[in-house]
Amino acid sequence: MKKYVWGRVVRAILSAFIVTVIAMVMIYTLIPRHLIFKTDPTYQKLGGKADDRERYKNTAYERLGYIYFDEQVDMCKAYAADSVEACNVNGSSQANEVAEKYEADGWTVKQYKAGGYYAYKDVPIFKIVANFFSNLIEIDHPWRVNDSSNPDLKRRIYFGTDYNGVPALMGEGTKHKYLIYFDGSFPFIHQNVISLNLGKSYPSYAYTDISKVISSGQGTEKSTMQKFETGSKTKSAVIQHSCTYKATKNLDKLDKNKFTDNYATCDTTKKDPSMIATSMTFGVLALLLAYCIAIPAGMLMASHKGKAADHIGTVWINFMIAVPSLAFIFFGRQVFYLLGFPTSFPSLGAHNIKSYIPAIVILALMNTGSLMLWTRRYMLDQSNADYVKFARAKGLSQSEIFKKHILRNAVIPIVHDLPASIILTITGAVLTETVFAIPGTGKLLPDAINEHNNAMIVALTILYTSLSIFSVLIGDLLMTVVDPRIKLTDDGGAN
Repeated sequence: MKKYVWGRVVRAILSAFIVTVIAMVMIYTLIPRHLIFKTDPTYQKLGGKADDRERYKNTAYERLGYIYFDEQVDMCKAYAADSVEACNVNGSSQANEVAEKYEADGWTVKQYKAGGYYAYKDVPIFKIVANFFSNLIEIDHPWRVNDSSNPDLKRRIYFGTDYNGVPALMGEGTKHKYLIYFDGSFPFIHQNVISLNLGKSYPSYAYTDISKVISSGQGTEKSTMQKFETGSKTKSAVIQHSCTYKATKNLDKLDKNKFTDNYATCDTTKKDPSMIATSMTFGVLALLLAYCIAIPAGMLMASHKGKAADHIGTVWINFMIAVPSLAFIFFGRQVFYLLGFPTSFPSLGAHNIKSYIPAIVILALMNTGSLMLWTRRYMLDQSNADYVKFARAKGLSQSEIFKKHILRNAVIPIVHDLPASIILTITGAVLTETVFAIPGTGKLLPDAINEHNNAMIVALTILYTSLSIFSVLIGDLLMTVVDPRIKLTDDGGAN
């Protein structure tokens, strides 16, 4: 069993790696990189300023990992450390020599219209891939911070208390101040030691960590009365447990009024839930409703095969299969509108239950057709099995056979698919979220493709692939819980 699980985990990681590498190679080699500026308003505003436009473009390329980019001041520091001041003079012999050295090293060297050299060199695709995976998992430690403006920075990990006096594992020289802490939010114990670095979003959510784009709250800030380390009490939206190190030279008066150290860059509480939380709320509730409707209906159809209940269920299944999803969503939205429900999520917002009901019900009904079909099929397959015939021969009633034998075996494939259905609610429902303007993760991937947000596409590729693969493994393990007779073999099979 353990060997099987570890083998599946290794294969899952390898599969996610291969899929992501293929996606990265396609994105970074086949798609023209200048398209990332297509929807960047800042870049468009620089249309008449050639030098500013070129500097902005190359800086963006460098931050996104496409190129290495140096301007004349950097070039002089690299190759003319003894005569930096003279080298920085446009047209000087030192500047020309440095430019020649850069060209000899394979860089493309150009000049701004206003004078001054700049150079760039493409990052090889294998280096882009290596950088992504080498930085994918970040571990916080006391040597994480480098701050030249704070030479006396202490470096340690220690047990202390947070701003509320609650015990916490804390750090100095670490990126986060609170490495492990407790609060009143599920799951009550939290950590900042290990984090996932999925890259930075661009052009949408410009240079924001993708993990924060997905998992941070949305909407306006929500302030509460808080007590800070300095003893100051004020209304603030700051999440003090999230605070990260801020360079000494960048600390301002407001920071010093609240904090006693450099950990002053903090996330803020928002009124609305995050994209993941929003999509999971809709997805899980719709899934539960679909199972509550479809499984009993499928069982009823199987136990009354060829009768009225079976015929009515078959009509519904065929209807749901035949009707296009988009048409059903619009039809359902109109029905709920006539019943007094909003036609879009933002109309009433995240804190009104009426915002959720139309989309949840529609999503649930869209899933009932296939669930009813497979439940009926599983039940009928088991009804014709030899052990059922033997049970009848022993004199067991149809009700006993149905509950103790048929149902137990028929539920196994349904249980196997349940983890995947729940976990993949994180990916969101693209059509439903689009029609109802729900701010979930469903629109992230199509929007990223339209905006050429390549970092977001790569991040969602590895995230969705990993979730899909591991959900299948969880389904296999859950089958062994439901039916201990099933044994997972080392060759990846189930007996």
